[in-house]
Amino acid sequence: MNRRPVVSVLLSAVFFGLSAPFSKVLLQFFSPIVLAGLLYIGAFAGLFVHSAARNILGRIRGERNKPRTRAALRRKDLAWLAGAVLAGGIIGPICLMSGLVRTTGFSASLLLNLEGAATALLAVLFFREQAGAKTWLALGFMTLAGIFTAWDPGRGRFSVEGPILILAAMVCWGLDNNFTRNISDRDPVEVAGLKCLFAGTGLTALALALGRIIPFDAHAGYALLVGAGGYGLSLVLFIGALRGLGAFRTGAFFSLAPFIGGLGSLIILRETPGWHMLPAAVFMAFGVFLILEERHVHRHRHDTVTHSHVHDHGDGHHAHSHPEGWTGEPHCHEHRHETVEHLHPHWPDTHHRHGHGSA
Repeated sequence: MNRRPVVSVLLSAVFFGLSAPFSKVLLQFFSPIVLAGLLYIGAFAGLFVHSAARNILGRIRGERNKPRTRAALRRKDLAWLAGAVLAGGIIGPICLMSGLVRTTGFSASLLLNLEGAATALLAVLFFREQAGAKTWLALGFMTLAGIFTAWDPGRGRFSVEGPILILAAMVCWGLDNNFTRNISDRDPVEVAGLKCLFAGTGLTALALALGRIIPFDAHAGYALLVGAGGYGLSLVLFIGALRGLGAFRTGAFFSLAPFIGGLGSLIILRETPGWHMLPAAVFMAFGVFLILEERHVHRHRHDTVTHSHVHDHGDGHHAHSHPEGWTGEPHCHEHRHETVEHLHPHWPDTHHRHGHGSA
């Protein structure tokens, strides 16, 4: 089983997890909507530099005439992209930044765990993905972790305003993840760049329309850097993982991000979490362990299909020939899959979005 998507999503979780405590610091200088806009503009700038550097290196290496290694977006993909931008690039960030103002950085970081639960539930309920018993049990532990983060022992009650806003953000990002899953075969840098561009300009325009001031100082520069790493690079890695894992398992693996963010909050914000944060962290860590241990295997059928996406010939699904002169993997071109039925461990990736029986 290909482990590259797992590495990608874990790195994505690290970059995104650390963005939460840094954003908490920056909220001292910006309103939530202004900071959200700056983060996405920074993400777009970082992706633009990455894309330009990739193209320059390709020309230096003489790769101009080689087969494409990325699949470009098509007109039919625009509806999925628009949904991802609206849910995950505009509504979600506003809710998250507003929630960060109303809770501690440690609690907010752990609550990011609910993105995995939201992604998974939406994937199963509306996008026909499957989940094993270990994954459902893992999501149960992650939900318990979220409950503990909303508990305020000092006052003996639940402080729900901040957590509810963050939960709303996680639901929006769960929708975003499932929408993006449907275009995860496309160039991840192109997809991420467009999402960040539209989200950043949309949020900035909304902030200006509401009369918010956008200062151009060192703090704005820091916000752009946080956005470039925590949102831009993280998003490219996340989209790349979606192609290999599907929305359910990518969202579940991404649940490591809250743990990284919580640890970062202790160091960056110098917060001292209460006793209730210990079981929250334990539940979350155990949930991630269960996700890593899940195995999905059964006999399944691949129907004949012709499509275009990034692939290599070592994955067991691409034994086709190429025109003379086509070398290098991975690469991208239109190709045909013949009907085949076989048995092997798999995830709901590009080639395994089949239905399942009642068992």
